[in-house]
Amino acid sequence: MYKFDKRVVMTLDAGGTNFVFSAMQANQEIVKPISLFSNADNLQKCLETLVEGFTKIQDALFESPVAISFAFPGPADYVNGVIGDLPNLKAFRGGIALGPFLHHKFGIPVFINNDGDLFAYGESMGGILPEINKILSDSGSTKRFKNLLGVTLGTGFGAGFVTNGILHLGDNGSGGDVWVFRHKKYRNCITEEGVGVDAVKRMYGEFSKDTQSDLSPKDIYDIADGTKAGDQEAAKRTFAEMGEEAGDTIGQAITLIDGLIVIGGGLTGAAKYFMPAVMSELNGTIGRLDGETFNRLQMKAYNLDNEDELKAFIKGNCEQVTIQGVPGTVDYHSSKRIGIAISKLGASKAIALGAYNFALQQLDSVEVKA
Repeated sequence: MYKFDKRVVMTLDAGGTNFVFSAMQANQEIVKPISLFSNADNLQKCLETLVEGFTKIQDALFESPVAISFAFPGPADYVNGVIGDLPNLKAFRGGIALGPFLHHKFGIPVFINNDGDLFAYGESMGGILPEINKILSDSGSTKRFKNLLGVTLGTGFGAGFVTNGILHLGDNGSGGDVWVFRHKKYRNCITEEGVGVDAVKRMYGEFSKDTQSDLSPKDIYDIADGTKAGDQEAAKRTFAEMGEEAGDTIGQAITLIDGLIVIGGGLTGAAKYFMPAVMSELNGTIGRLDGETFNRLQMKAYNLDNEDELKAFIKGNCEQVTIQGVPGTVDYHSSKRIGIAISKLGASKAIALGAYNFALQQLDSVEVKA
């Protein structure tokens, strides 16, 4: 939407250890990012770090920024820019008015969202959604997709969704919070117990009976690949279990959204080990008490990273049907379909793109209302 827009927005990638500051114009990063230690345990130093980082970026720009926009961990009242009690940024306790603080310091609008929302928005603006619609258009298909579920697999299990170009935030800023869905197997637990960095480490320890080694998900992936010593079957089972749990939750969410699905985050490097289980969940069956079974989803899901499935997805099954008593025909898509893919942008770039587009969309919305 804003591919040729000349307005500049300053952005931030907020990690528990480091803050990475940057700026975007016309959907492109236009400065060298600046990384500063977050000082996450000291509120005053943390706020000073935020001011320092954005000031350095502002000084490097050739024109004045129109807004600040970034993702920040929750819980938070994102609409009002107030951050709650954060587990990985311990300085934030009791409600910290971060948005108003930065607005006061820089005199420009400040927009804060969670990473799952901005990931989905970025993918809808410049990632999987326009990419697939272009392929459909180039093939001569009349089918177009307007809805997107973006899922992040990393430290935790996040998501956001976009409908007709609008990011759904919810009335409390909690739209798309899939991490609290019920776990498929452990019904008294949240789904994030089975998806994310800690879940991968825990499951490998359980399956391998190795509870002493402090292995990272990358280590476990290498074990699955056979390039590192360890229990290979336990490693493969770990990612398959994660895929099953993620797939179950995605299946529930996409039933409401009915659109494309894109997955990003640090764990996507293990896609070859978890995607088969995700697809099995999406294209699996469900039933009734009387034993009748039918497809879990009304839509057939295609893995768009598989060349054959992508071709089948693009081809679809459009037929021409006549209009009774009227000359001519109309397209009939007799079978419903959706696609799922691993992000090609990567979560960090998609989030920055989402932050940029969200800020400009909000500014334009205010101007239209005015």
